[in-house]
Amino acid sequence: MNRPVRVRFAPSPTGPLHLGGVRTALYNYLFAKKNGGKFILRIEDTDQTRFVPGAEEYIMESLQWAGMELDEGIVEGGDFGPYRQSDRKPLYKKYVDQLLAAGHAYIAFDTPEELDEMREKLKAQGVPNPAYNHVTRQYMKNSLSLPADEVQKRLEEQQPHVVRIKVPRNEEIRFYDIIRGWVVFNSSQIDDKVIFKGDGMPTYHMANIVDDYLMQITHVIRGEEWLPSTPIHVLLYKFLGWEEIMPEFAHLPLILKPDGNGKLSKRDGDRLGFPVFPLNWTNPETGEQSMGFRERGFLPEAFMNMLAFLGWNPGGTQELFSKEELIEAFSLERVSKSGAKFDFEKAKWFNQQYIKARSVDSLLETLRPDFDKAGIQKTDDFLKKFISLFTDRVTFIKEFLTEGYYVFEKPRQYDEPQFNKRWQKENIPAVFNTILAEIEGSTEWNSAVIETLIKDAMHANSLKPGEVMPVFRIMISGEAGGPPLFELAELIGREETIERMKAAIAHFSR
Repeated sequence: MNRPVRVRFAPSPTGPLHLGGVRTALYNYLFAKKNGGKFILRIEDTDQTRFVPGAEEYIMESLQWAGMELDEGIVEGGDFGPYRQSDRKPLYKKYVDQLLAAGHAYIAFDTPEELDEMREKLKAQGVPNPAYNHVTRQYMKNSLSLPADEVQKRLEEQQPHVVRIKVPRNEEIRFYDIIRGWVVFNSSQIDDKVIFKGDGMPTYHMANIVDDYLMQITHVIRGEEWLPSTPIHVLLYKFLGWEEIMPEFAHLPLILKPDGNGKLSKRDGDRLGFPVFPLNWTNPETGEQSMGFRERGFLPEAFMNMLAFLGWNPGGTQELFSKEELIEAFSLERVSKSGAKFDFEKAKWFNQQYIKARSVDSLLETLRPDFDKAGIQKTDDFLKKFISLFTDRVTFIKEFLTEGYYVFEKPRQYDEPQFNKRWQKENIPAVFNTILAEIEGSTEWNSAVIETLIKDAMHANSLKPGEVMPVFRIMISGEAGGPPLFELAELIGREETIERMKAAIAHFSR
């Protein structure tokens, strides 16, 4: 294919983007950028009954947060708009009329009750999957079975109707999938899908094909749930005379639950305690809330890297890729056919690695809104030292303030079991009273001075580090573990360290 690469991400505004949908967008984005092409957002809202307010904005904000810049779309514009299907309504009918005139589609007047009756009869006859197809269409109410004058009369009376594609009988439909190779369907397995509804809107199948044609889409990269629909799309390209410029297809594997048993769902995320949406989402109809990766504390670049590896592997041992490196390495040929298990622990690992790799200045800018919200008024130099101390100890951005709260306020509680088992030693309280006095008399305050002072007292009393260091740490932080102890004390400050030591000694001497 010599045409310039053009791919589209085409979600329906029916709710938040699930992890699988965002991955579809990412693979389209990476493929476009790798091949110097265009990445397009098209909103497919042909089913107005399922439209959810706010979903469209959510989709665009999610892509922006995750680092996927759009080349064309509702906001960006472009030469192939409109980019919302409901705004393209006048475009579709002429292609439906073309199919009708060529005998590749027909008008069906069947009521919902008549369709139910047909299905029930077929089930009673032992047909496992009743369908409106080359057999049943012969005795249903449509323009193939009814006289022409009756069809015209029904249309003039504006009787409810739809247009269905006329799927040929017992025909082999073949197409090449970049990920799966050659895929073959027999047309007898396919029903006569509705392609145009009574409200004048096309269904997904018709709108999808017409829009891809008019927008000059070269590659359709989508989830494997659309694989069974592809024969219909191939037929539509053929019937409309567009076979020569039909896009190439690539159907992506499912994202599976952590145990590999079935497709990952929102319910799995809620049940197992991890997000499956990029951003927080509140259902405007039910008020139900779901946590997103962004709000959980994921960095967008970590999210992108993690998501790229859910079904794709570049080969080799490298796991951490910048966006530019992902673009350079990506290929659809290395996307797996089989489902990819979502491992939240691995997702957390990615985030942790990216936090470690970020510069202190960059982390400060990311955290500044959180510092402001918490009312923390410290110099940038102080905050950078704080960030440096805790970078190796956090998995999420939000954890800087939860893990290191005691830098900005006195301990809310003490690790009493760990403190008491050391404080009970006969000479420990006396040693710490001596240390306290030394600190009060010291004019210098830095980590080296603090370390010397503590170790001198420890050696003078023949004490081991495990008997002294945890006590000092719990006195100033309330916790038995944490960042480098002497740097922490330096950051907290001399006067504050003295106050905290006195408070702890008083507390445990009662």
